[in-house]
Amino acid sequence: MSEADASLYEMPFAHVVECVKPEREKNNREAYRKFWWRHAEARPNMRKELAPLVRYIATPAVSKHRLFAFLSGKVLPDQATLAITRADDTTFGILHSRFHELWSLGMCTWMGVGNDPRYTPTTCFETFPFPAHLTPKDTANWRAVIPADCPVKGVAEKIAAAAEKLNSLREAWLNPPEWVEWVITPEEEKAGFPKRPVAKPGHEADVKKRTLTNLYNARPAWLDMAHKALDATVAEAYGWTDYTPEMPDEEILRRLLALNLERSAKN
Repeated sequence: MSEADASLYEMPFAHVVECVKPEREKNNREAYRKFWWRHAEARPNMRKELAPLVRYIATPAVSKHRLFAFLSGKVLPDQATLAITRADDTTFGILHSRFHELWSLGMCTWMGVGNDPRYTPTTCFETFPFPAHLTPKDTANWRAVIPADCPVKGVAEKIAAAAEKLNSLREAWLNPPEWVEWVITPEEEKAGFPKRPVAKPGHEADVKKRTLTNLYNARPAWLDMAHKALDATVAEAYGWTDYTPEMPDEEILRRLLALNLERSAKN
C-alpha cells in the first residue's frame, strides 16, 4: 500500500517510523529505502502461484532435518522458508521420502554454527529426478486431488495415502487435543485465515516442546515406521521392486543420478 494508506494504521505506522525507517534509509537496496514502510519487496509470481491453493508445501531453507509441512495458502513465507506450490499429498510424499532427502543432502550447501544443510532450490529441487509421470511438470495443474487420467494413478494414490498418514500422525503429536484448542478471531475468520492452535492453561510449556525438530531428533518408532511405509510407495513409483529399507544410500544415489543423467541427455 501507499505511504498515505499505511499511515491510517496509526500505532503500527508510528512504530515503523521510529524503529524501521532509520535503518531502511541506510539500506543498499533502493526499493527498501524508497518504500521503507513495506515489509519487503513484492513477490508477484509467488502470490500468483499460491492464490488458488488452500495449502502448499513448505520447507525451511536451513534445517538440521529436511522437513516438509503444509502451510495455509493465506500464509506468505519469507526468504527463510521455501514454498513448493503444490497442494497434493503425492508431491508431499515424494519430497519427504528417503530418496529426496538423500539427494538434497548430496546437493545442498552447509551453513551456520551447526553446519546445517541449506536447501537450495536450483540444486536440491530442480535437479531431483522425480518418478516418471509425477514430476513437477506433470503435477502443475494438480490441487488436492489426483486427476483420473494420471498414468500412474494407483501408485500416486498409495504415496498420497502414506503421506497423509505421516502428516496426520505428526499433527496429532504436535497439537494433542488434550493440550491444545483451535481458535480464531472474527477478524481472522473474515480475512480467510485458518484456525490456529493455542495451548490450554497449564500446558504452555508442554506445547512449546512439540516442534518438528524435537520430534525428528527423537524419531520415535511410529514416525520411523510411517516414513518406511512412505518410502516403499515411492520406491514402487520408481519401479524399484528390489527396494528394502536396508538398501545402501550409495545405491539409491547411484540410481537417482543415472535417472538424472538420462533425462538431462534428452533435454
